[in-house]
Amino acid sequence: MSEHVLYELDEPTGVVTITLDRPEKRNALDPETITALEAAFAAAEEDGGARVILLAGNGKDFCAGADIAHIEAMVDASRDELLEDARRMGRLFVRMRALPKPIVAAVHGNALAGGAGLATACDIVLAADDAHFGYPEVHIGFVPAMVLTMLTRSVGEKRAFELVTSGRRFAAEEALRLGLIHCLYSRHTFADDVRAYAVELAGRSATSMALSKRLLYELDGLTFEEGIERGAQVNAEARRTDDCRAGVRAFLSREKKRES
Repeated sequence: MSEHVLYELDEPTGVVTITLDRPEKRNALDPETITALEAAFAAAEEDGGARVILLAGNGKDFCAGADIAHIEAMVDASRDELLEDARRMGRLFVRMRALPKPIVAAVHGNALAGGAGLATACDIVLAADDAHFGYPEVHIGFVPAMVLTMLTRSVGEKRAFELVTSGRRFAAEEALRLGLIHCLYSRHTFADDVRAYAVELAGRSATSMALSKRLLYELDGLTFEEGIERGAQVNAEARRTDDCRAGVRAFLSREKKRES
């Protein structure tokens, strides 16, 4: 895929693994890496064999955030240049949210600043018991501005405010309590546990997962009544799919066998 982002499809399972591969930089995000990540997610969307996307990092950390060398290089940049630089990361987040296939983050080591944001942008977050998270931008006078859009949805406004204003680093156990991650695994079996989770997820109906993801994020901007109506529309849409029809027939067949 690129020098710093690897793309691998396991055809038998339908699991695509996108891997940050800058271990010497703790998988820090520079413009080239961000652009490569967006391209990798675009490739996964178009890949007919891909059902689930697993996002991981090589080396001791998932991702340490923005590449400080790049931030320093742009210290005297114009507002328009800085805005375009920020929007590059924003486009990546939008791409991930719009992608109809589920994205699963596999976090080990540190996920800090933009790295924590990258994990938060995923639909599901799995973490090793040695993982740590943090939004430490406040310590350098910076703001995790775009990440707040996702963080508040994950943990609520007040918790999000405390995390970004304290800038503290916190363990995976707390991240689980906050609702920032979904499952916590032993560091010793993490790779196997993550793979098993992704493979099981890939065995679910791709159509159902895509419709669920789309509806979930559409609900953000709807009133209660609008959400119910949109849900009814998706309900009807799902029931017309081949996956649903086949699933209903299989369920009824199993029930008949139990009764006989």
